[in-house]
Amino acid sequence: HITVSAQVLSAPPMAAAAASSGADLVATEEMCAFAWDTLLSSLESKAAPVPQFPTDASCPLFVTWNTNASSSGEFQLRGCIGTLSPTSLSSIRDYTYSSAFQDRRFNPIGSEEVPSLKCSVSLLVRYEDAAHAYDWVVGTHGILIKFSDSKGKSYTATFLPEVASEQGWDQPKTVRSLVRKAGVDPRSFTDTQLRAISTTRYQSSKCSLDYAGYLERRGAAGGA
Repeated sequence: HITVSAQVLSAPPMAAAAASSGADLVATEEMCAFAWDTLLSSLESKAAPVPQFPTDASCPLFVTWNTNASSSGEFQLRGCIGTLSPTSLSSIRDYTYSSAFQDRRFNPIGSEEVPSLKCSVSLLVRYEDAAHAYDWVVGTHGILIKFSDSKGKSYTATFLPEVASEQGWDQPKTVRSLVRKAGVDPRSFTDTQLRAISTTRYQSSKCSLDYAGYLERRGAAGGA
């Protein structure tokens, strides 16, 4: 599978397979708790945990860590890694490890940070071909764009569903930002050309769990 950051894609996903395999999947607190289990077992050099939910289904997914350790008290990104190709839900373990310890934008997470962390699991579902690059809803859809330059070089990039709404962007601003993320100056495109970019839209089932919630869940379940 292709491992990518939360905002940049280096190769296209298998969208048709994703649409058929994961359309009805829902992210749950137990998936987040499993990610917490994975993080803590790694920090404590213990055996890897076993998921307590069915893992036979496949879909693209991301694991995100946020921290409120700053003076503002607001949660900020601490790591996010996933795949845009369908993968078993058991891979939450792999992407938990990658997002916590291998996101090149951040230092590896340390034990002292645990109380300030919040974990989110996002399952990417309902892939659809968009009629044009602005044929999607801010706050509902993520988008994947694919285009070529005048020399025939191909570019592909994605923003997850929450990115545009968090940044306060409308569709044109999001597409221009995504073109820039793909490595091309969006000023070289007219609005008509931008609108014509091949676009796939998708949705995300997302669940989050902070450390206090994790302790409460595992305590209620008999400890972990």
